[in-house]
Amino acid sequence: MAYEKVTLNLKMKDVELVKPSKFTPPCILSLSTLDNRGIYNNHCQTVHVYRSSATRDSDSSFDLCHVFKEALSKALFYYYPLAGKLVKHADDGILRVNCNPNAENYGVPFLEAIANCTLSSINYLDNTNTEIAKHLLLIPQDLSYPLVFKVTKFLCGGFTIGMGVLHAVCDGFGASQFFNTIVELARGRIEPSVIPVWERERLVGSITKQPFPLFPMRKESIAFSPFLNQTNSTNIKQYCFKVEGEMITKLKLSLMKESENENIRFTTFESLAAYIWRSRARALKLNNNGDTMLTVLVGMRRNLKDFDPIPKGFYGNSVMEANIVLKVSDLNEMSLYEIVKLIKEAKNVASTADYVKNTIDSLETNFKDPVNMEKSTGAVTVLTEWKHLGFMGENVDFGGNEIVNLVPAPCKMFASIEISVLSSSNKFDDVVPSMKGGVNLFTSLPVAAMPKFKEEIEALRTLSVEI
Repeated sequence: MAYEKVTLNLKMKDVELVKPSKFTPPCILSLSTLDNRGIYNNHCQTVHVYRSSATRDSDSSFDLCHVFKEALSKALFYYYPLAGKLVKHADDGILRVNCNPNAENYGVPFLEAIANCTLSSINYLDNTNTEIAKHLLLIPQDLSYPLVFKVTKFLCGGFTIGMGVLHAVCDGFGASQFFNTIVELARGRIEPSVIPVWERERLVGSITKQPFPLFPMRKESIAFSPFLNQTNSTNIKQYCFKVEGEMITKLKLSLMKESENENIRFTTFESLAAYIWRSRARALKLNNNGDTMLTVLVGMRRNLKDFDPIPKGFYGNSVMEANIVLKVSDLNEMSLYEIVKLIKEAKNVASTADYVKNTIDSLETNFKDPVNMEKSTGAVTVLTEWKHLGFMGENVDFGGNEIVNLVPAPCKMFASIEISVLSSSNKFDDVVPSMKGGVNLFTSLPVAAMPKFKEEIEALRTLSVEI
């Protein structure tokens, strides 16, 4: 694949299965109602980029893949469901995890690769176009594996770790918890600092006579983009935009100006969510008389009044969706501040015990009648935030090497046009003064829509901030 200064070629070994380091009992484990959502039966693929260490370069005895596989094996003793297989039972259609240590296909697929170039020659994946990340992943033919890894070593001594996790088994917080466990064990810890908890029965719903509507838009009123109202050959790509700290400051000051001294606090996430939603609608040229929806993900791990707390170590799905629906014309004409208030209100509602319980019960009730949009129209924007997941930082430096970047790879779930990710700035951004307090935005759009979206993001630089 041609890419900037180099053509990336990989020499790959055979895929092997990494099993838990000690015996684990055969069992079939049930998943929660949230885990069983159809949209979660998909792999989330991330690429973790590690810069080489001068100290480690001089240590010829360090075998990266051996150390990683050994740590992964130890971690799987605690997280043995990740070495099993996801199965759907014919009688009820419910997903479960089959853990059978005696099966030939038991274990985590692992692939070792060697690149013909340095990480600096591909800019440590710190690029607007993220397509190269696809080549640093293992995409298994058998999609029932909950976890897969690909470690790619580069000529500079740096490496990438491509991780794929089935969303049905882990949410982002759980995936980060597991990744941190591998690094801890590779550094010599005897056991994880956080012992994992399965307990998916905590989040299993009950049948209810009055379920929530799971998709708050009527199909006949859903907005559509002319870029997507074609055949499946539409060219969609994921791009990364750097939203500088000063741009965020201007956005917040502009919102304060619109608020007319109304005493409501709003977060960086809420401010950017409103702006990104509107910018995507404009870039996609959604029809004005159609409905568009923003979905923001709200964590349940903080204690909710009148709701049993999620235990420390839980690594299943534990997020709610806060949905806001507007006519496209309203989204374009309302003040951004009013849109931010709607987002804040929706988040507050989604953080209540009643909402959580009713949502889980509604999902359980409508399990066999899931929401199914046959084809994306561009009307939905799903925004998630990774800043606080713990994938970046000194605690995940590995093998004497420093983590410098994290990229959600544009395939499987993250290739969806609906999903956008707000992530922490990377280590290269840290030395750029304008990126202090900034974020990286990963979003997928038709190539034809991307110039307008870029124009919208760049317009943050020129916002009027006089109050």
